Amino acid sequence: MKMTTHNIRVYGIVQGVGFRPFVSRTAEEYGIRGTVSNRGSYVEIMAQGDVDSLIYALRNRAPERSIILNIIQKTCEHEAYDGFEIIDSSRDEGDIFVSPDIGICDKCARELYDRNDRRYMHPFINCTNCGPRLTILDAMPYDRERTSMKDFEMCPECEYEYTHSESRRYDAQPVCCPNCGPVVYAYDPKAHRNGLPSIEAENSRDLGLLIGREAIISVRQAIRDGRIVAVKGIGGYHLCCDATSVQAVSRLRELKHRPMKPFAVMMKDMSVVERECVLDDISDEIREYLTGYQRPIVLLEERPGTKIASSVSPDNPSVGVMLPYTPLHMLLFDYEGDTSVSDCLVMTSANASGAPICRTDEDAINEIVDFTDIVLSNNRTIRTRADDSVMDCYNGRPYIIRRSRGFAPLPVMIESDMTGSVLGIGGELKNTFCIAKNNLYYPSAYVGDMADIRTVAALKESVARMIELLEARPELVVADMHPKYNTTAVAEELGLPVMKVQHHYAHILSCMAENGYLDEVLGVSFDGTGYGTDGTIWGGEFLRCRLDGFDRLGSITPFIQSGGDLSSREGWRVAAAILRDSVQDGDKLCQRLGICSEMEYNMLAQMADMDVNSIVSTSAGRLFDAASAVLGIRRHSTFEGEASTALMYEAMRYRSHSQDSFSMMNIKEAEMNTSRIVADIASDRLEGRDPGELAYIFHQRLAEMICSRVITLSEETGLRTVALSGGVFQNKLLLELVEFGLRDMKILRHSLIPTNDGGIALGQALAGMYRVNTM
Repeated sequence: MKMTTHNIRVYGIVQGVGFRPFVSRTAEEYGIRGTVSNRGSYVEIMAQGDVDSLIYALRNRAPERSIILNIIQKTCEHEAYDGFEIIDSSRDEGDIFVSPDIGICDKCARELYDRNDRRYMHPFINCTNCGPRLTILDAMPYDRERTSMKDFEMCPECEYEYTHSESRRYDAQPVCCPNCGPVVYAYDPKAHRNGLPSIEAENSRDLGLLIGREAIISVRQAIRDGRIVAVKGIGGYHLCCDATSVQAVSRLRELKHRPMKPFAVMMKDMSVVERECVLDDISDEIREYLTGYQRPIVLLEERPGTKIASSVSPDNPSVGVMLPYTPLHMLLFDYEGDTSVSDCLVMTSANASGAPICRTDEDAINEIVDFTDIVLSNNRTIRTRADDSVMDCYNGRPYIIRRSRGFAPLPVMIESDMTGSVLGIGGELKNTFCIAKNNLYYPSAYVGDMADIRTVAALKESVARMIELLEARPELVVADMHPKYNTTAVAEELGLPVMKVQHHYAHILSCMAENGYLDEVLGVSFDGTGYGTDGTIWGGEFLRCRLDGFDRLGSITPFIQSGGDLSSREGWRVAAAILRDSVQDGDKLCQRLGICSEMEYNMLAQMADMDVNSIVSTSAGRLFDAASAVLGIRRHSTFEGEASTALMYEAMRYRSHSQDSFSMMNIKEAEMNTSRIVADIASDRLEGRDPGELAYIFHQRLAEMICSRVITLSEETGLRTVALSGGVFQNKLLLELVEFGLRDMKILRHSLIPTNDGGIALGQALAGMYRVNTM
C-alpha cells in the first residue's frame, strides 16, 4: 500500500557530525517511519508521519557540530515503511560539505577517565559528536568504508553501539575500543632509520617498539626527563617538550634551528590557562573557540610570573595556547598509575624547516630524526594533513592567522549567480588552495611554504585529494603573476587553462569574498612582497577593485630593495637604502645609529647604483622592518615578521603607559612620504627619544597617511567602502588606528580567513569564477 511520503533533503555540514543518528532517534520519538541516508552532497530523509515535528527538530535541535544551510521538502507516494532505519549511502551530484576534524567532546573526556567504562584510558575514544573527520576521509559520502578506519574491523560490542540508536556511538564512523581500534606505539627514530618492525610481531619490544600503555608511560617519562617527543595527532605530528623547562625548550630551539619564533603551548585545561594567561578581555566567542570543537591555538597575554619558560615566546607578551583536542593528548597530561607530567607542554609542528608537517612514520624517521628522542605514533593512517589553526583576537572577534584543523574545509558561501568550478592554487608563502564550486568556496587546510620540494609535493597531493572529495571538475586554475613561483609551476602542470592574478588584487578579492561584498571597493593591500604588473615589487598598495580587474591608485613611497632574498630578512638593508635617498649624510646617520657599518653601506650603495641584485619596491612589510632596524629593535629577522612584530609590541607597550589616544591623529596634515616617516624617527632616535614612543609614532603616522589617502580617493571616486587586507594588517595596532581614522566609511576586514597570504587563494578563486562566467 502506498502512502504520502515526505522527501526531505538537508544541506550543510550534516555528515560526520552524528546527523543521521539524530534523525533516526527523533523519528522514533515521534513515531515516524522511513529512512535516512547520506547522498554525498546532502542527507536525504524519507518520512511518513508527524513531519512537522521532525522539521522543527531539524531546525532547532540538530547536533551542535552540524550547520544546516537549507532544507528542501517535497511529497511523493511510497510503499508504507515498517519502521525507521539508517540505510546505505549513495552518491548524488551536488554541493558537498566535508566536516573538519572535531575535538574530543565532554562526554568522551569523562568516559576516558571512568574506571568502569570499557574505553577507560583508550587513546582513540570518540563518538558521533567528536573525533577525526577530514584527516581520515578517502571519499564521500562519509562512511566507515571510505575512511582509514576501514582497516579496523569492529568488535561485537562496538558493532552493537554502531547499529543501535540508543547508543551515543550510533553510526559513528570512527567508533572503536581497546579491543578493535588503532594501537599506539613508541620508538627511538634513530634506531629505525631503515624502517619499523611490525607492531604485530610477538617480540616487538625486543625489536624496539613499545606498545599501548608501555608506550604512553615511556613518553611521559621522557617529557619529565626534559627530552623531546614527537607525537602523532589527528592531522600530523607535533614536537613536544615540557614548556616550563628552560633547558628542554632551549634544546628544542637549538635542534630545530629556530632561535626566536614562538612555540605553541598545549595546556592541560582551562584552569591552567586562567593561571598562566590574562583572560579579562577575552570574549565569550573567543573562549568558545578555545574550549569548543575547533580548539585552535589562540594568542593570549601571559600573566606576570608565569611558569612558562621565557624561551617559549621570546620578547613577546603573548603565547599561543591550545587545549588538548584528542584523547591521546589528554593522556599525556594525566595517565593512570603514573606520576605527574607538566601541565604545560610545547606542541609545535613536527617538520624540517620549509617542509610540510610530518604525516607518517616514514616522514618522522626521515625528516625529524635529529629533532626528537622518541616518537609516539599509531597505526591509524592520516589521509590529509591538517596543521593546527592559529587565531588572534581583535575587538572580541576571531582574527585568524592560520586556518586549518577545525575549520578546513568548511566553505565560504558567496551569494551570486556564478556557476562552474575553478581552483585557486594560492601563494608561495603560507600556502592554502581554494576550490570553488558554484557558490561554495572551499579553502584548504594549511599546506606550508613552497620553497621546499616536499611542500610542493604535499600541495599536489592535497589538491588531487580535495578535488576528488568535493567531486569538483575545475575548468580553470588561478595562480599568482610571479613567473618564478612554484605554485605557478604546479598550476601549469594540471593540464587546465591558467589565469594569472596580481597578488595584492587577490588579497582584496579575498576580503570581499569573506564579507560577501562583490561591489566595487577601495582596497588597501599592505604586505611583504608581491609581483607587480610593472615588474617591480609591490607591497603597500591602494587599489580600486572590481570583479573584472583593478586600478592601481597609489602606493607607499618606492625605495630600492637590494640583496634579493636577504633583504626580506635583513631590515637594515632597507633602512640604509631609505636613509641614503632621504637625508644628507645617510652613511653617517646609519653608522651613528648602528644600522650598518661604513663598508656595508657602501656595498649597498654600489649595488643600487649599478642595479645589481636590486629592485624598486613598495613593500610595506619591508618598511616596518626598516623602522625596526632604525630604532634598534631588530636589525634582522630569524623568521618572517619577527622585526615588524617586535616593532608593534614596542609601540603597544609604550601606548599602554602613555596618554596617547586616537584623537591625536591628524589625517588632514598626514605625511604622504613614507620614507620621510622613517627618516624622521631616525633623527628623533639620534636625539635620544624613547624607541617605544617612536615605534608608536611610526604606526600613527603611517595610519594617518593610509587614512588620508583613502579619504582623498573616496572623494575622487565616490566609493565609500574600503577593504583592508595583506599580512601587514595582522598588526592589530595599525589596524585599530586605520579603522579609527576611517570610522565614517564602510570597512571590510578579515576574521575567519587569514589576512596574510594564507587567504589569497579565496580571492584567486573568486577572480577565476568571474572569468569562467563572463568569457
